[in-house]
Amino acid sequence: MKLRNPKSRYHLKINKSAKVLDVGGGHNPHPRANVVVDKYTDTNYHRSGDIKVLKNQQFINADGEKLPFKDQEFDYVICCHVLEHVEDPIQFLSEIFRVGKKGYIETPSLLGECLAPRESHKWILHEHDDILYLVDKQKLGFVSNAYYLGDLVQEYLPRHSIGFKMTERTHPNLMTIRIEWDKNFNYEIEPQDPEIRKYFKDGWKPEWAESFFPRRTMGTEFKEAAIAFKEICNSVFKSKLLKK
Repeated sequence: MKLRNPKSRYHLKINKSAKVLDVGGGHNPHPRANVVVDKYTDTNYHRSGDIKVLKNQQFINADGEKLPFKDQEFDYVICCHVLEHVEDPIQFLSEIFRVGKKGYIETPSLLGECLAPRESHKWILHEHDDILYLVDKQKLGFVSNAYYLGDLVQEYLPRHSIGFKMTERTHPNLMTIRIEWDKNFNYEIEPQDPEIRKYFKDGWKPEWAESFFPRRTMGTEFKEAAIAFKEICNSVFKSKLLKK
């Protein structure tokens, strides 16, 4: 079942003694992972850089749809920005649920795909009422005129704009879907319900803003902004230390 929507992949509830698997760690493996799996070792088509393995991590070249592990071998499975690429999401998710007791999955949101679309993404995703919906972009006829914004939104602004970093942290639903789960979570491939399909095909409606970004009190806004600024300062401080 779905447990919650964490703010990011760095706000997870993982026991210190847990054995953790990162499926598709690629160029940015989760630092908490003990084992990292990636399917492609000879191309960066599905990622933004070369495969990276951190100290004390074991790397295994394997397909996420056929994971070489026993049932429930891991206490926690992390999977960030992989599901939108896979050929068979049912098989892929079945494998993650099979090898992990709990886990976290992160994908581009519906808005994230519109703002920074990627040719390598097969699926466009949206979470509604705790169900993750996946629609094939090609079958949908998804066309975005924002391909030129990809580097700006995903690379340049996150690195150089404090204002954008604040927005990412105070409104994480803008760019990503984040689900922490126990055993599994609910999902549906190619939903036919017109109330769900409308999000994928009818374009943005102003009245949806309240659903995507529920209003918060001014006090909550200030609190979230303060937390975000503190996290950014800590991140910059740590990155400076690592460069020394």
